[in-house]
Amino acid sequence: MKTALVVALAMAASGCANRPLNGGHTDAVPVPAPTSERVVEEPVAPAPVRSDFRPRVSCSTNVAPEERVELEMVDTLTARGRAYAALAQLEKTQQKNIEYWLRYGQLQAKTQQLQRARSVFETLVERCETGEAHHGLGMVMVKQGDLQSGLSALRRAARLLPASPDVRNDYGYALLMAGRHDEARFELITALELENGAGRARQNLAAAYMLSGDSAGLERLRQDYHYTDDELAHARSLANQLRRF
Repeated sequence: MKTALVVALAMAASGCANRPLNGGHTDAVPVPAPTSERVVEEPVAPAPVRSDFRPRVSCSTNVAPEERVELEMVDTLTARGRAYAALAQLEKTQQKNIEYWLRYGQLQAKTQQLQRARSVFETLVERCETGEAHHGLGMVMVKQGDLQSGLSALRRAARLLPASPDVRNDYGYALLMAGRHDEARFELITALELENGAGRARQNLAAAYMLSGDSAGLERLRQDYHYTDDELAHARSLANQLRRF
C-alpha cells in the first residue's frame, strides 16, 4: 500500500519527467489507476530492479538537421499527451545522440515501461554522467517506490543542473515525500524563483508550508505570488495526501 501511494504521488507531482531535454513534465500526468485495477491489467509478478534490456546508448550531442525534425515531431506528440504515438514515432529510426535516448527513456516511463526506462537512464548515467540522465533515473526510481535511491539520483541531478527548475522541483517534491520539509522548501523556493513565480512548484511549495505549519510563511507566499483559492485548495489536498504517506 505504501509503495502504491509513492507511485501515485510521484506521478501526480511530476510525471517523468522532463521537457524534451531538461525535464518535460510540465505536462499534466494522469494519476495511475487504483491498485486493484492495475492487478487485473498486470497479473504477472513484478520485474526485478534491473532488467536484461541494456540499450547501446550514445552520448554524442551531435544532431543532424533531419534528426532534429524527427525529434521535434516526437516533442509535438508528447506535448499533446500522445505518449504512445510519440514513442512509436521515436522508434522508427534509432539515432546516435543523447537527445534521442533521453526522450526514449522519458517516453518509456510515460507509457509505464518503468523497467525499460530505468535501464536506459542507468546506462546513460554510467556512460554519459549527465544531469538529465540522473534526473530521469531519479524520477523512475521514485515511481517504482525506491524513494531513497531516487533522492540520491535527484540530488546528483540538482548538483549537475542547479538552474533547472524542473530538477529542483522534482527533488523538492521527493524530499516532501520523505518528510524532509525544510530541505524541500529550499529546493521548491529555488524552482519557483527560477520560473519567475510560475510552474508546478507553486502548489508543491504551498504544500510544504502547510506541512511545516508555517502559516505566516504561507501568507507571505500567497501575497507575493498571488495564489488563487483554487491553487491553495489543490496544495491543501496535496499536503493531506503527503501527511497520510
